[in-house]
Amino acid sequence: MAERQVVTVDRDSTMTPHALVVPRTARYYTLGPTHGFPRELWFVCHVYGQLAGRFLREFTPLDDGSRLLVAPEALSRFYLDPIPQRRRDPSPRIGASWMSREDRDAEIADYVAYLEKLQLQIRHPLSGAAPRLVVLGFSQGTATVCRWLASSDLRVDQLVLWGGTIPPELDLAAWSARLHGAAITLVAGDDDEYATPDAVAAEAERLSVAGVAFTLQRFSGGHVIDGLALQQLAEGFVGR
Repeated sequence: MAERQVVTVDRDSTMTPHALVVPRTARYYTLGPTHGFPRELWFVCHVYGQLAGRFLREFTPLDDGSRLLVAPEALSRFYLDPIPQRRRDPSPRIGASWMSREDRDAEIADYVAYLEKLQLQIRHPLSGAAPRLVVLGFSQGTATVCRWLASSDLRVDQLVLWGGTIPPELDLAAWSARLHGAAITLVAGDDDEYATPDAVAAEAERLSVAGVAFTLQRFSGGHVIDGLALQQLAEGFVGR
C-alpha cells in the first residue's frame, strides 16, 4: 500500500488574489419592435433574485407597438431554493444578482461594461429620429442603473428608481451632472418593506440637499412593479 502523504501549509504564507477578464454570455429579453421607429426605448433592470424574462412580463401593458423594452439579465445566477427542495422539484427556481459585496468593484465594472455594450447594440439598428430613452431600475436594479449612468455618456430622458435608492458612494451633484438633465422619478409602494416611507423620505431629503430635482410617485402596494402605477408613469411621459 502506498504511503499516505500529508501536506502541511505554512500559516505564514500569503495568498494573493488575481483577476482574469473572460468573455461571458449575457442574456437579455426584448418586448416590442427591435428595428424601425419606436417612439420610446426602455431599459429595465430587475430586482435581486429575479430573471429578466419574468421581470419583463410586468411591462407587457406598455407593449403598444410604439415602445421597445429591453430587460438585461444580471450575470450571476443562482438557485433560490435549498438543496432538499431542489432534489424534489424537477424545475427549481432560479434567480440572478447584479452583484454582491465580494469583489464588488470588479462586479460593478463588469455589469457597467455589459450594459454599455448592450445599449449600443440595441440602439444601432433603430432608424429615424432617436427614440425617447427611459431607464428604470427596480430594487437592486436601482443601484445598478445609477452606477451605469454615472459612467456612461448615454443621454437619458427619464430615470426611474423604483423601490430602491441611489448608491451611497455616488456624489449626487456629480452624478446628476452626468445625467445631462434627465428627469428623475422615485416610485415606491406605501407598504414597501424595503423602500419604507422613512427610507424614501431620507432619499428625497438627500436629493433635495444636493440640489437634484426629482418627482415622487407613490402607489398602494408593496415591493412590486404595480401595473396601474406603471401605466400612470408611462402616460406621464407623453408630451414631455
